[in-house]
Amino acid sequence: MTTISLISPIDGSVYAERVALPLVAAQDVVSRTRAAQHAWSALPLERRIATVMAGIDALEAMARKIVPELAWQMGRPVRYGGEFGGVRERASYMAAIAPDTLADEVIEQSAQFTRVLAREPQGVVFVIAPWNYPYLTAINTLVPALIAGNAVVLKHASQTLLAGERLAEAFHAAGVPEDVFQNVVLDHATSEALIAARAFDFVNFTGSVGGGRAIERAAAGTFTSTGLELGGKDPGYVRADADLDAAVDGLMDGAMFNAGQCCCGIERIYVHESLFDAFVDKAEAWLRGQHLGNPLEHDTTIGPMAHARFAAIVRDQIAEAVAQGARALIEVADFPADDGGAYLAPQILVDVTHDMRVMREESFGPVVGIMKVRNDAEAIHLMNDCAYGLTASIWTRDVQAARAIGAQLQTGTVLMNRCDYLDPALCWTGCKDTGRGTALSALGYHALTRVKSYHLKKA
Repeated sequence: MTTISLISPIDGSVYAERVALPLVAAQDVVSRTRAAQHAWSALPLERRIATVMAGIDALEAMARKIVPELAWQMGRPVRYGGEFGGVRERASYMAAIAPDTLADEVIEQSAQFTRVLAREPQGVVFVIAPWNYPYLTAINTLVPALIAGNAVVLKHASQTLLAGERLAEAFHAAGVPEDVFQNVVLDHATSEALIAARAFDFVNFTGSVGGGRAIERAAAGTFTSTGLELGGKDPGYVRADADLDAAVDGLMDGAMFNAGQCCCGIERIYVHESLFDAFVDKAEAWLRGQHLGNPLEHDTTIGPMAHARFAAIVRDQIAEAVAQGARALIEVADFPADDGGAYLAPQILVDVTHDMRVMREESFGPVVGIMKVRNDAEAIHLMNDCAYGLTASIWTRDVQAARAIGAQLQTGTVLMNRCDYLDPALCWTGCKDTGRGTALSALGYHALTRVKSYHLKKA
């Protein structure tokens, strides 16, 4: 028997414990889910949409419970009110486009032939969700998967065990059958064994590069479709023509929100030499205006990292960079809540280079390095000098320049004058070690369905 413990970053206490399902019990869950999927997919699309959106309503009604639970589980300050705005935006968009996106595409309807491209659900979708945005990341796949007629098995991260339970509670209350959407607690070995046994028709994983490799190894030879969103080291570039104040506010918030634990958070900033000194001064002032503390207190803007071991990685990167010549603008004493554990003082590093890990390896914490660049070409080179490619943020008044720069960037999404944002109408995707696959937009439905072609010759 494997017991999974959720250690709260607030005080290091055990906030929740659950027993992981053994393999035989997990196989039974998947069998029941597969058996239930056919009846769910046979329901009219309009009914599935209405039921799923009722699930979103039920989830929002649980906000007073969920928001403090998030603080206890992974440290996000309660002042931000959870993830409900994004959950509603993404779910509503995917529901709105479903009728057109999932409709048959009629190629020919004539006296002689009917030729049609139809979309059918994959079947059973396995969602492995991360702890940093436990509701948003799950919703990205859960909502379109159910709407498209799939059944879903959700395995949440051990750091946010209760998020999966709340999602199941809400959707079951709304009328999604329990066997159609099952929340499970599994250890890594059982998850991989199920994938290797071809238990699922599609696997969506959001997490580390190492985790993504484990998923691919487990799925090897099964021909199971996978969607993988892995690491990130997202850059921001401030051109000479940028609105300086807007760039500082946007990029620093993008770097520090959620204690820097955002898939598309800003981890490195390149600033044109004409704006560099002013940008750094304003960025330092911005950061000194933040409050590190208990996430249950409403004046806290930066809470603890989700686990002390995550904070240790960031501390090591900072210390190594300083030893190599970087200059830290913040003293730990400036943020007295820093306890050497999960509570980590936010940091800005200057005099950084790409020889330092902090500028090339994922940090996933409240630290950002800022470098001076001479022109667009140098910025493009440095932005691409990384193993990851999720988003890139360009700050400029010139739309054509942003398009031209974006065309040269190795990234999934190019953002102009904003960052750390996911537009549900646009495909969420990445390249390089960030992984592969598509989520949200019409292409998200394409990943969660398969094409069936009909070529019907009439007598």
